[in-house]
Amino acid sequence: MSRPLLQLALDHTDLHHALRDVELLAGHVDIVEAGTILCLNEGLQAVRSLRTHCPDKIIVADWKVADAGEALAQQAFSAGANWMTVICAAPLATVEKAHQAAVQQNGEVQIELFGNWTFDDARAWHSIGIRQAIYHRGRDAQASGQSWGEADLARMKVLSEIGLALSVTGGITPESLTLFRDINVKAFIAGRALTTASQPQQVARAFHQQLTDIWGEY
Repeated sequence: MSRPLLQLALDHTDLHHALRDVELLAGHVDIVEAGTILCLNEGLQAVRSLRTHCPDKIIVADWKVADAGEALAQQAFSAGANWMTVICAAPLATVEKAHQAAVQQNGEVQIELFGNWTFDDARAWHSIGIRQAIYHRGRDAQASGQSWGEADLARMKVLSEIGLALSVTGGITPESLTLFRDINVKAFIAGRALTTASQPQQVARAFHQQLTDIWGEY
């Protein structure tokens, strides 16, 4: 298994504060995400600005698309995104249209596994060309005290066997990475663990140290 990447999730309510954290952390992460909240407040400008400020980074448009897959994918990738999220509840036709638009612009669609989905869904996504998914423990689940468990890890292993590279998100900290040492993880997504830290660069270094200790160098 290759060393996972570190992704910065920017779920700010305004672009000004998001770019402040980009200035602090862009040099310490591999991927920069225009989070759903940021995109709802700032629109396409959030993606364009991140591309301008991070010309060499993978940029994610976390739009959680549910419909109009082709049109929204064209907009996201034209604005500078490399990856765009589609919610798992979207019809397969929406996923396929988004994927086709992504391929035309050398981008990728990530399926956001949120709520109800099945392994048959995962096989259907893979059959039309999807190769990435996000295993998500949402804010509300975290707030209610739900933690990562063996059931999560078992599901992740099946998804990997199907052929989906997984990004993992939901209260991820440097200390929690050991839980996933046997999972084929493409990226760990950290939001508040980085953006609300008193010393965010130090926390980013702790993430990278843990990644190296568990998975080795790049």
